[in-house]
Amino acid sequence: MNSRLVAAKILVQVFRDGQSLTAALDHAWQASEAISPKDKAFVQALCFGVCRQYHRLEFVLNQLLDKPLKDMDVKALVLVGLYQINYMRVKPHAAVSETVLAAPRKKPWAKSLINALLRSYLRQQDELEAKADQVPVAKFSHPDWLIQQIQQDWPDQADDLLLENNQQPPMVLRVNALKSSADAYLQQLQDCGIAASAVNFCPSALVLERPVAVELLPEFNEGLVSVQDTAAQLAAFLLDVQPGQRVLDLCAAPGGKTAHILENQPALSALVAVDIDGQRVQRVADNLQRLSLVASLITADATKPEQWWDGQPYDRILLDAPCSALGVIRRHPDIKLLRRATDIDVLQDLQRQILQAAWTMLAPGGILLYATCSVLKQENANQIKAFLSGQSDATEIVIDAEWGLAQVCGRQILTGESAMDGFYYAKLRKQ
Repeated sequence: MNSRLVAAKILVQVFRDGQSLTAALDHAWQASEAISPKDKAFVQALCFGVCRQYHRLEFVLNQLLDKPLKDMDVKALVLVGLYQINYMRVKPHAAVSETVLAAPRKKPWAKSLINALLRSYLRQQDELEAKADQVPVAKFSHPDWLIQQIQQDWPDQADDLLLENNQQPPMVLRVNALKSSADAYLQQLQDCGIAASAVNFCPSALVLERPVAVELLPEFNEGLVSVQDTAAQLAAFLLDVQPGQRVLDLCAAPGGKTAHILENQPALSALVAVDIDGQRVQRVADNLQRLSLVASLITADATKPEQWWDGQPYDRILLDAPCSALGVIRRHPDIKLLRRATDIDVLQDLQRQILQAAWTMLAPGGILLYATCSVLKQENANQIKAFLSGQSDATEIVIDAEWGLAQVCGRQILTGESAMDGFYYAKLRKQ
């Protein structure tokens, strides 16, 4: 099957059906086992690229049309063609001809339309791209509601933040402190010809110069390293877990932070990881097994601890709260297509419920670390400020660090800072 057609079919599942790009790609690979690694990489690059630049590509397409193109299959193919011409090392004539060849056979009219649109774009490319730069939705390739929200929250950083969201993120490794060190593993990478650099404020992190397949990483299957963004790795250090403590990891899947806590402090009396999704809990189990780590895994609703908690308080709680995930748009560009402004209030309420429930399980003197991969103040600093104002036995532990921006409560990492994803942390102590 034509790679461009495969990409278009995957994109339709995102555009029309609201499926996540990750799920749509997984389904496509299962249905097309014969697809070569090279073709798979090309399809994936097309899908991620079109989602990343969707709002700009759609704006350009609409300038070429007399009326909206309602056929989603054909629209997806045209967007694939436009993306190749403008963003990939594909010769324009090849991008046009191969995209035309991918037109559905049951729609004979599509070939001529796709051909006409792409050739029209080539004639007007400079003019259309200049026009796109004058319209914020197209310039930043974000939905209007999100642009406005980011500009409201981060007026001085908004332009840079929006542009960072459209960059390809780095691949970052977390070195397992039980089996190696960042310096030792950096040498192993160099011996294999893989360029990487350490992160001065995160002793477990190594940033690769270029992404590689995990199979090429030295002793990956033996658990020496995991793939995890630097910002996410900070959680285990901030939690400051001590020997003999009971630790709870709420909303734990897929288990990267769970594993990192155990790698940093194996002498715990207990670590309990909870997630509401059974399939995602299995991913936690798989990750722990590869790393030879053990935790108690529970599939349960974090807002209802009375259904699963044994009544023994925890010394440390990590709440990696469900959020809009707007800090990881670089890794999941379909978020810009699937997330709605109305989602934020719903998520904020869920975060509040879990935070209140988690607090009841925290021992006096214990620490709760609240984390999100969002850059919206509504989910972050404002959420914690409201919690502290209504919780008389809660005080904030100020995070003094060389990363992030200090907020009225907690500390915010904006996407792109030190190559990190957007992340928020707040550290609370129970009196």
